[in-house]
Amino acid sequence: MNRHRVMVLAVDGVLPMDLGIPTQIFNARPNTPYELTVCGDTEGAVTTSAGFTLGLTAGLEALAEADTVIVPGFEDFRRPPHPRVRAALKLAGRAGIRIASICTGAFAVASAGLLDGRTVTTHWASADDLEELYPRLRVDRNVLYIDNDTVLTSAGVTAGIDLCLHMVRKDLGAAVANDIAREIVAAPHRDGGQAQYITRSLPDPQATTLAGTREWALRSLGENLAIPELAAHAGVSPRTLTRLWRRETGVSPHQWLLTARINRARELLETTELQVEQIAMRCGLGSGANMRARFRDTVGITPTAYRRTFRHRAV
Repeated sequence: MNRHRVMVLAVDGVLPMDLGIPTQIFNARPNTPYELTVCGDTEGAVTTSAGFTLGLTAGLEALAEADTVIVPGFEDFRRPPHPRVRAALKLAGRAGIRIASICTGAFAVASAGLLDGRTVTTHWASADDLEELYPRLRVDRNVLYIDNDTVLTSAGVTAGIDLCLHMVRKDLGAAVANDIAREIVAAPHRDGGQAQYITRSLPDPQATTLAGTREWALRSLGENLAIPELAAHAGVSPRTLTRLWRRETGVSPHQWLLTARINRARELLETTELQVEQIAMRCGLGSGANMRARFRDTVGITPTAYRRTFRHRAV
């Protein structure tokens, strides 16, 4: 595999947890091409929002050598980073380097003009500030992350995990991304958006949870699952199931099942020699024709093209 240089840009006041996410996910592993560097504007070290200092291994000049630049959130996000930081980000953006932000890292990317005219996201509590300071962009407050090809943004904190795993999935396929997710004990893919995490009144502690039913559904994707079957397993009415499911995941049961089935199909395309028709049956997608249509709508390419791209990377 050709090497892929990931530069994590730590600006002054960087949030330690946001910084830890990409350094954990893009750390060197035998089955990945990533080479990780933590860089910044200051000489040798940067002060985090928690008050401790962090050693840096490179300066801003490293951004020009990157394949991917990731900007974690930082504390004083309403104040733009130093002009040198903005200039380096702008040059990287003009060069077509992939740039991703976690949480309030979007403010740094926006300060370089790279989010102008785009729909982006950030932590829900900072969305109004981002639109106020940078009116040429639009903030989607409901999603966990947004992929605009060379510019990607994520919501707050752990949504950075979702974004980073998404980038690995694009680069190396679902099997590698799932392996990393298991290693860090994270969900390979989370449904719904950050709206489900915004502060609200506490739910009834006796309220039904559908976690067990979702786990069962993941083990039973090849079966004829629909709302009646899910409701029967959960012991609730179909109407109650739909309401609870959307409240807990942010999406409908139908959309959740489709996403789970497509994700399973991606893994089987990467790791087996099964024909499309066989994979369709195992994943509950019915016929090969239906799988091809659903797969193309969701992933953007055909199952055959996906296997051709990712099969050799998974074996």
